[in-house]
Amino acid sequence: MPKTPSATPAYRTLLYDVADGILTLTLNRPEKLNAFTTTMKEDLIDAIDRADEDDDVRVIIVTGAGRGFCAGADLSGGVDNDLNLPDKPDPGPRSDLSRDGGGLVTLRFYDCKKPMIAAVNGPAVGVGVTMQLPMDIRLASTKARFGFVFARRGLVMEACSSWFLPKVVGLQQACEWVLTGRVFDAQEALDGGLVRSLHEPEDLLPAARALAREIADNNSAVSLAMCRQMLWKMTAADHPMDAHKIDTRGIRAMRGGGDAREGIASFLEKRPANFPLRVSQDMPDFYPWWPERIFD
Repeated sequence: MPKTPSATPAYRTLLYDVADGILTLTLNRPEKLNAFTTTMKEDLIDAIDRADEDDDVRVIIVTGAGRGFCAGADLSGGVDNDLNLPDKPDPGPRSDLSRDGGGLVTLRFYDCKKPMIAAVNGPAVGVGVTMQLPMDIRLASTKARFGFVFARRGLVMEACSSWFLPKVVGLQQACEWVLTGRVFDAQEALDGGLVRSLHEPEDLLPAARALAREIADNNSAVSLAMCRQMLWKMTAADHPMDAHKIDTRGIRAMRGGGDAREGIASFLEKRPANFPLRVSQDMPDFYPWWPERIFD
């Protein structure tokens, strides 16, 4: 039987709402413009763990409560407060104590089995923008603002953004935004390729949900999980032969399953597909195929 969470979880910094196959994760510290804390880090990681094993979740939308998406790390207590930085000498690269909290979140997003859409409703600065980078599609309100402000705070890029950002927008655009550290508007984010489209504030979530519906209603959940990981993991491949090998294994695995038969039959019969496979129990036996990470 599929492993499905039995109840909607209660988080301290998130709202978790599943309806008609779409999980809406809302960063929920509106009085602080949803500033990022270690608690939010833990909540986000747990929420994605839960969503990955819930077959009722087909697509994930991430947005913010109130007028902000996420104003970056909560710096109200100073440099060491809620940044998840070690307060002792670096214990070494293999210790969790030395690892950036934003990076733990983006790495979990990177490995997510479900398509992820950001609905950026307001200011998104620092980790508020870098956490979006491993999401698959980003939509923004016309009132959204973005900023890679690390150098202006005497810090450096975090949340694996030095890997993600150039892949999303290209190296020159990444360099400009990071090296100036300026906050820029939604139109510049659209022009620079950071977001897919702009929407009036009241239209943002409906547009994100319409896109999520198109994904959820027409596709095999297992195929989506595989394709998402193939796209992301192949960005670091050395040669197209790596993609060819995974393509071949994936095609062979899916061709023998019920989703491929149903997909072809529904196409020929001109009807909606009813895919039988479930992400919680039917992923191909070679998944995940990428090497173990150094910290595992």
